Amino acid sequence: MSHPTHTNHPAGEAKIVPLQLTHLADVLDLGHRAFDVNAMPYTSWSLSSVAAHFDAQPDACWVAVDDEGLLGFVLGSLSYDEREDWGYLEWIALEERARGRGVASGLVEHCCDALFAAGASRIITDVEGSNEASAAMMRRNGFTEGVTVTLFVRRSVQQGSRGAAHPVQDPARSRLRRAARSSG
Repeated sequence: MSHPTHTNHPAGEAKIVPLQLTHLADVLDLGHRAFDVNAMPYTSWSLSSVAAHFDAQPDACWVAVDDEGLLGFVLGSLSYDEREDWGYLEWIALEERARGRGVASGLVEHCCDALFAAGASRIITDVEGSNEASAAMMRRNGFTEGVTVTLFVRRSVQQGSRGAAHPVQDPARSRLRRAARSSG
């Protein structure tokens, strides 16, 4: 299904458009405010995270804007883990003023349409267990709960609460780097 990306909208109405380099600073800023980069496994929000998606699957990267600027974004890609036929809706965030306006659902639809058009047989996403609003939004958009995994963490006794000497690598970042290398 194709979505128009440029139409006349009343003042203040959201418009969903493909991610462009001009959106990058606002996307990075919103991501830093929206994602708890200290909580595992969501530690990989960075410029390289955005760039890997944009390089590997630009048609699955969208932003919502209005007259005031960025409302939200979504970043997706093909190849989840070793499944090249699965799409991954990995990052989505909204500004507070965009909530309850259908913006997230519009972003999800644009991303999913692009991933299915690129050959995905299914699309997966993950939502932190306590994020009830995001889980409800995903259900409204046709996602169903699949595998439930609890991440257990044991810290080194010698290092106490300082954390590991080397940060834990996010497997999603590695998958996206592999996908970017194989597509380029």
